[in-house]
Amino acid sequence: MSEQRARALHHLDLWVGDLDRAIDEWGWLLGEVGWEVDPARSSWTHPDGTYLFIEHSPDQADAVYDRMRPGINHLALSIESRVRLDRIRAESTAHGWHEMYADRYPHAGGDAHVALYLESSEGFEVEVVLGD
Repeated sequence: MSEQRARALHHLDLWVGDLDRAIDEWGWLLGEVGWEVDPARSSWTHPDGTYLFIEHSPDQADAVYDRMRPGINHLALSIESRVRLDRIRAESTAHGWHEMYADRYPHAGGDAHVALYLESSEGFEVEVVLGD
């Protein structure tokens, strides 16, 4: 009998300035990398149980997000198919994402690293990594 591994990350809450736009952008990207949507909660769940919740909280500070300040710089998501990675790249702009390091795709992270780097309209960076 195989033992099931616990997920490394339980969940992530993402506070955004424009909830509707963020749900459209993140919802598309998370769906492309295999996460399932729960529209009632504005959340997406990975097959391992990890979930990401998007909200605009009345408690958040009214300031523009800046990933260069202390805190989380970016989120890296895994994908299993290079064909799917290329398709995400081709379709990302139509879904509100901006490609970063386009001149170095798919090796912006180094010769042995295959990934796509995207930035949301609010400045959140996501690295979509091929493999583990």
